[in-house]
Amino acid sequence: MNITKHDIDTLNAEITISVTPTDYETRVSEGIKKVQRQANMPGFRPGKVPTGLIKKQYGTQILVDEINKLLNDTIYKYIEENKLEILGNPLPKDQTSVDFNKQTEFEFVYQLGLAPEFNVNLDNKNTFTYKTVKVDDALIEKYLKDIRRNYGKPTSPEVSGEKDVVFVDINELEGAGEIKAGGIFKSTSVSYERTKNEAAKAKLLGLKKEDKVVININDLYETAVDKSVSLGIDKELAETVSCNLQLTVKNISRMEDAELNQELFDKVYGEGKITNEEEFKNKIREELSLMFQADSEKFLRTEVENKLVEKTNLQLPDSFLKRWLAVANEKPITEEEIEKDYPNYSKSMQWRLIENKIIKDNSIQVTPDEAKEEAKNFIKSEYARYGQVPTEEDLEKISKDLLSKEKEAQRIFENLYSKKVLGLIKEKCTLDTKEVSYDEFFKN
Repeated sequence: MNITKHDIDTLNAEITISVTPTDYETRVSEGIKKVQRQANMPGFRPGKVPTGLIKKQYGTQILVDEINKLLNDTIYKYIEENKLEILGNPLPKDQTSVDFNKQTEFEFVYQLGLAPEFNVNLDNKNTFTYKTVKVDDALIEKYLKDIRRNYGKPTSPEVSGEKDVVFVDINELEGAGEIKAGGIFKSTSVSYERTKNEAAKAKLLGLKKEDKVVININDLYETAVDKSVSLGIDKELAETVSCNLQLTVKNISRMEDAELNQELFDKVYGEGKITNEEEFKNKIREELSLMFQADSEKFLRTEVENKLVEKTNLQLPDSFLKRWLAVANEKPITEEEIEKDYPNYSKSMQWRLIENKIIKDNSIQVTPDEAKEEAKNFIKSEYARYGQVPTEEDLEKISKDLLSKEKEAQRIFENLYSKKVLGLIKEKCTLDTKEVSYDEFFKN
């Protein structure tokens, strides 16, 4: 077998593979024997179909399959042995001229997209903004207000207010203001906070049980979907209906904020762990700082990616990659869709190349023990979302199961590599730390 490489330019190349009978005859013979052992044809015992009949019926397909396997093995072995850094996968050129029924010698050409050569210099000349959230008293009070609301108790006030949910019977009215026979009827609830129309909102205030109020359907509900879901009517009717509705109050519900006392402290952090308001606020401050630290890391990672991609300005084999995306996509994709999505794909590809270069140049490694610990931390965070704490036995079992799954293990290892790359950048480069307000941090 003869293999030659032709460099078109620094980012594109072609590999030509010449195949002769000596390269594939043994493979094809073994393929025929395998089919023969499994063949079941009328007039022959299973596995005893004559070789000639197998060749006649399946020979060409076996030849095609075995040559394709041979080509795949050969080209990737060649890429590995010659240390070629490729992007995507090799793409075969047009091979419509190949006739497997008549030819015995073949020539196949594959196109390659090559990774660019470049350097990444990490030193204090590189400056990245590291934004942090200022956890001030106002932010703590805001968070405290949310906690008190979340742990509040439902009450039934006599008169409706701005934070109440009003349970009502809704009847459709006719032009004269009478309840329409066979018209819309629904027992449901309406909320002052969720109602958009100001006139309708005003009518929901100061209501008592059995009070009746008339509101136009288009004032009470903003969209046809809202009408359909809330009133239980067909979507088609919801698109066109325009009428007045009579709302009869059946009940009023209000969530009273929880008192700032020991009962609340125990519910949020466990019995006896917090004993006074000052400790409670300090605990909130600590949690917010940890939570926003993760957001600061995400912001920094985005900042690093954007700046290094812009600074490095890598050139990619764009035409090749667009063709490869069309072939590799699981679902059919148009040229217009590829052109639209390609800038984001290109930027993502550039960052992966830069990150891998940093990993290689700095000999960054992730050990199995580190991956196991990362898996355990992920499991702990998932349990914490439901207010639970896993046992060490659970951690061992679930982490082992996670790492046994290829995609999950890959995600965990990639996450650790990304963390280590970011850690190295923080160590070697200059960080311009800026403490900003919560609103400014999340304004974009």
